Amino acid sequence: MKTPKRLLPLVEEGLVDEVLGQLMSGKEASVYVVRCGADIRCAKVYKEADRRSFSKSASYQEGRKVKNSRQARAMEKGSRYGKKMQEELWQNAEVDALYRLSAAGVRVPRPHLCYSGVLLMDLVVDGEGHAAPRLNDIALSEETALEYHAMLVNQAVRMLCAGIIHGDLSEYNVLVGADGPVIIDVPQAVDAAGNSQAAEMFERDLVNLRSYFSAFAPALKDTQYGKEIWAHYESGRLTPELPLTGQVALDETLADVAAVLLQVELAIRENEIRRMCQTD
Repeated sequence: MKTPKRLLPLVEEGLVDEVLGQLMSGKEASVYVVRCGADIRCAKVYKEADRRSFSKSASYQEGRKVKNSRQARAMEKGSRYGKKMQEELWQNAEVDALYRLSAAGVRVPRPHLCYSGVLLMDLVVDGEGHAAPRLNDIALSEETALEYHAMLVNQAVRMLCAGIIHGDLSEYNVLVGADGPVIIDVPQAVDAAGNSQAAEMFERDLVNLRSYFSAFAPALKDTQYGKEIWAHYESGRLTPELPLTGQVALDETLADVAAVLLQVELAIRENEIRRMCQTD
């Protein structure tokens, strides 16, 4: 096929020898199958900001570090330079996340490089060597649904232990490779410790998994893995090997109403004394 314009720099630099075909086109990027020497890989070509349909990028970028104050100011002002820096930050976030997740044992495509707005990484394949399908595109038995759900919950735990939350995890961002599910698309990956909405995003990821898999395995409908995992994370007990039940124990301790009322009364008296002193 004709080499897409955005891939020409990689061909000219000898990083890609041949573009074999387009794999998919999504809200964030287009993905192509390419040949690099003897290896078949995929090239993710990011779309320009004004052509993206992912509208929540601001909330996902909270907590991400900027190289210097000049770049931070430019991004706040929305200047041309600032927008360029914002795009680089968005793209580099995926590369950094993939390296960190790979090192943490999370099942993600292995990255090779990011050059001129193109991320080059391993191609995930099925048992026959073909490009792996999305989870959403295959039918599951109840047994397989339970198996894949357990695998992905464990992957979410491993990501959180590495300080990362996917932020947009669903059946559309999972490929089914020869050895099971592989998580993809992490440019919006969230810093678990640096984003004020981290808990909410993690819960949403796990609810998305529950909603999808429970259609094949009804036993998953009442599970609460997101809340259970986050409670362990906040307590510092979370590890990839920690046994999970999918249930959260309710706090049934009674509130000390008398103590609360006493605090309210003391606050009222304190305000009255303050007003009297101001009058005098």
